[in-house]
Amino acid sequence: MSFLDRIFRRKKSLPSPDGVKTAPLDPGSLGLRTDAEGRRHIVIGASQSTGIERTHNEDSLFILLGSAYGEEAMPDFGVFIVADGMGGHRSGEVASAISVRTVAQSITRDGVLNLFDFEQRDDRPPLQELVRNALEQANQRVVDRVPGGGTTLTLAVLLGTQMTIGHVGDSRAYVISNNHAKTITRDHSLVERLRELGQLTLEEAAAHPQRNVLYRAIGQGANLEVDVFTEPVPRDGYLLLCSDGLWGVVPDDDIVRIVAGSNHPQMACDELVRAANAAGGPDNITAVLVYFPQD
Repeated sequence: MSFLDRIFRRKKSLPSPDGVKTAPLDPGSLGLRTDAEGRRHIVIGASQSTGIERTHNEDSLFILLGSAYGEEAMPDFGVFIVADGMGGHRSGEVASAISVRTVAQSITRDGVLNLFDFEQRDDRPPLQELVRNALEQANQRVVDRVPGGGTTLTLAVLLGTQMTIGHVGDSRAYVISNNHAKTITRDHSLVERLRELGQLTLEEAAAHPQRNVLYRAIGQGANLEVDVFTEPVPRDGYLLLCSDGLWGVVPDDDIVRIVAGSNHPQMACDELVRAANAAGGPDNITAVLVYFPQD
C-alpha cells in the first residue's frame, strides 16, 4: 500500500485606501520552488484586513506547509484554515481563534505528525474522519468556553494530489482554473437555503438583508453537522479560502481577474484585500491562496 493509500484508506484509482489597516502575511515563498530533480512545489499567499467599517478583527487564519526529501520522499503537505467569528463583546474573535487553534492542533497531531512515523499502522482513521473529528472538537471547545460566540471555519488538508475540505458556515473554498472560479463549499446560510429551494434568485440572495444569518456554525450547539469531502488539486490552478468580507464584496469575475493577473499568490491576496476595501470594506477580510503547478 502506497503512502497516500495509507493516508486516505482507499485503493488507488484513478490598492487599499490610505489609512486602512492591512496585514499581509508573507509565507516566504517567492516564485516556484523546485527540488534537485526539477519537481515543482505549491506556492501560497495570505492577506488579511480589519476592513473599513469594523474596528477589530474577528477573522483568524492558519497555514502549515511542508515538503520532505530523501530515500522515501513525501508529497507536499499542508493545512490551511480560515475562520470568521461572530458574536458581540469580543466573542467572535475568541471563538474563531479557539476554533483555528483546536483544528490545527488536532490535524497536526493526528494527521501531519503521523507522516513521520517509522512504522505505518493500518488502524489509523481515514483523513476525512480526522477532519470531521477536528471540527467537532473545535465546536465543543467553543460551546464550553465562549457562550454566545460562534464562528465559521473552512479547512483544507493537502496531501500530494488530493485535498480534503472541512467546512461549516459561509466562509468559502474556491477552485480557480482556466479563468473560472468554482465554489466547492456550500454556504450554510438562511438566504442560500432559500435560494436552493427556489424562493430567491441569485441576485435577490446577494442583496438580501439577512444574507449573513447562518443556520449552521461552530459554537451554536452541542451537535454539529459538518461538510467533509475530498477533491483533486487543480493542476496549474488555485485553491482560495476566504471569509465573506471578500466574496460578499468582490464579484467572482473580479476575483478571477485579480488572481490571473498576479505574478504570485501573495500579490494576488494583497490585491484581493485592496479590492474589498476599495468596495467599502464592510467586514473583516481574509484570503489564503494556494497555487498548484502543472506536473
